[in-house]
Amino acid sequence: MTQEHPYWNMEIEPLFNTPEIQKLQFQKLKRMLERLNANAPFYSKMLSNGKFSIDSISSMEDFREKVPLFNKESLRALAMECGGDLLKTLDQIMPISVDDLDYIATTTGTTGIPTPYPMTNNDIQNVWGEVMTRGAWRAGIRPKDRVLFCFALSMVIAGIPSMMGLQKLGVTMLPVGAEAKSERILMVQGLFKGTVYAGTPSLAEYLIEQAPKMLNKSVGELGFKALLCGGEPGAGIPEVKRKIEDAYGCRIFDAGAGFGFSCDHEQYQGMHWLGDDLAYYELVDPETKAPLPLENGAKGEAVFTCLEGDGMVWIRQSLGDIHQVFTEPCPCGRSGFRYKVIGRSDDMLKVKGVMVYPSHIKGIINEFVPRVTGELRIILDERPPRVVPPLKIRVEHAEGLTEEQVNVLGHEIMETMSKKLKINPSIIWAAPGSLERSHYKGQTFEKTYEEEKQK
Repeated sequence: MTQEHPYWNMEIEPLFNTPEIQKLQFQKLKRMLERLNANAPFYSKMLSNGKFSIDSISSMEDFREKVPLFNKESLRALAMECGGDLLKTLDQIMPISVDDLDYIATTTGTTGIPTPYPMTNNDIQNVWGEVMTRGAWRAGIRPKDRVLFCFALSMVIAGIPSMMGLQKLGVTMLPVGAEAKSERILMVQGLFKGTVYAGTPSLAEYLIEQAPKMLNKSVGELGFKALLCGGEPGAGIPEVKRKIEDAYGCRIFDAGAGFGFSCDHEQYQGMHWLGDDLAYYELVDPETKAPLPLENGAKGEAVFTCLEGDGMVWIRQSLGDIHQVFTEPCPCGRSGFRYKVIGRSDDMLKVKGVMVYPSHIKGIINEFVPRVTGELRIILDERPPRVVPPLKIRVEHAEGLTEEQVNVLGHEIMETMSKKLKINPSIIWAAPGSLERSHYKGQTFEKTYEEEKQK
């Protein structure tokens, strides 16, 4: 493979969103369902009960209509049937035995019980790692690069599985991990001169503050040519993207919430879906769960069905993310429809009937950098989604502002949110540096209702 190739997989990636790939998807779906029927009791029971048969599925549209969704509630219910034993639960839904797994990663569990990601080496190399490598290649990452790997290495799928998968490209890994904290991360970068940062956008933002203190250098002087970010909103929020790119002097790429990876276009275009041959993507109505047409501009809850793999096999599974898809060609010229993450269904807030996501709030606050630091907390006095107005937002202002300047700034923020989000929040000011920074995912909520419950 030469470096002039636009894609890592020149056989498959040019076929994304074509009739050829759709035919391949249906063939792979049938094979996967046969495997599950033979080896996964949960699905063989579903078939024996006559809810649907493999032979009766004549198209992907037919599949969407006949096969029920599987989400966190489904996993929780199945786990209860298995006496709370997650290993027994996994044995019910995989086409292989739990004894044949090589790794079990999870989500961070920030919104409840962590979702398990059972994996074999085949999953890591040829499914998850294949997608990571496709995205990294499009981002200009090559075997000669050194990746300062700053995602948490403990359990989360963005950690060791992603690090191992990305090595398929042949890069040199500097596996420092978020657990090492900023001082060691910056020390490792100073010693081994990584050319690519991989980690959360929150940590990338925090290093902007810490590098001058610890190295007497700005992050723009650290030698990165690209930032690979994921695990939370940030890289896809235009205001945050601009702040980070201006500081580092290089492009930031957004990855995750499925098999997606953003392109190198100057304006954020969403993440290109890079797994047409590996998983089937669809949208459903967040309320009714009815299938939605995958057309330009459509919004809905993202649902995935794995077409390849051993342990990490999802069948119409939702992770709770709300996406907007774009099927028109991307200005970058690369293949794959695109999607933007609007928010998580369990992070959505309703203020006087208006739906608001934390990413929207963070985007507006970051419009006011450098008069604010970008750090904020959404204060919840009651369990969401309902919020009794006004929505309270704790915002960290920058150093050196007078009281009058802070007051003027507060009015500007409230006016902007009223205009763009149709809400009238209450801004509560925090001193510069007073809100705790995170080396993992950035903190979004301050849940006072939980604090009251503990008293």
